[in-house]
Amino acid sequence: MNRVAAIQMASGPKVPVNLEEAERLIGQAVQGGAELVVLPENFALMGMTEQDKVEQAEEDGSGPIQDFLARMAASHGIWLVGGTVPIRSPEPDKVYAACLLYDDRGERVARYDKIHLFDVHLEDSGESYNESETILPGDCIVVAETPFGRLGLAVCYDLRFPELFRGMLEQGVELVALPSAFTALTGKAHWECLIRARAIENLVYVIAPGQGGYHVNGRETHGHSMVVDPWGNILNQLKSGSGVVPAEVDLERLRRIRSNFPALEHRRLNCSISGAGGA
Repeated sequence: MNRVAAIQMASGPKVPVNLEEAERLIGQAVQGGAELVVLPENFALMGMTEQDKVEQAEEDGSGPIQDFLARMAASHGIWLVGGTVPIRSPEPDKVYAACLLYDDRGERVARYDKIHLFDVHLEDSGESYNESETILPGDCIVVAETPFGRLGLAVCYDLRFPELFRGMLEQGVELVALPSAFTALTGKAHWECLIRARAIENLVYVIAPGQGGYHVNGRETHGHSMVVDPWGNILNQLKSGSGVVPAEVDLERLRRIRSNFPALEHRRLNCSISGAGGA
């Protein structure tokens, strides 16, 4: 078994302050024995406006946020998923929301650019979000080999698109890191049931850290960071506030479940569908 940890934060608009808090929480996770640590979406910056992420964007492979992640991974000897980092795109007014994976030497081994962008209006609260105004979507599914199993990377709104996770299965996924910043409204309605559904239907572990609390920009996020096993059990969670959510990942148990309950082998996606009465 391996010890993993989801980190929950309530990030603000000042990158150095957020990195200091992330460092404290990573240290706490490591003290608890974590070998794989996953930070939430926007861990380094929850700006006052969406434009803030464009102004703070880094070149791919270089910048204070990426340097911080590499340093944390190497100094603690852990694998680290860096939530999302704003990375410059070919369009000057947009960034990629890049989820970065570092190994225990501080080397970056994978980058996933958030594919599904949160462009919605929440009628009950009057909130509106238009991520596509400042974020360029990615177009590649990413699953990386790690000492803890085949790790898939996804971000927040991706959770609502089960075909993404089915695509990960084609690459042998066994656990998924899902950095998020769910709103309080959508989180209350959908967060837990969607995470457990993705875990159950794909028979994977899901490590789901989130932003959790009130932010300087007026936004409220849901929190309830959790780790869920392939049977849909919540192994641990944190409802609100900053903190660490540790749990054990047991790949032998995952493989026993997949062997005894081989639903993944029972898919019949190529079945033809005939009309009433046949053809």
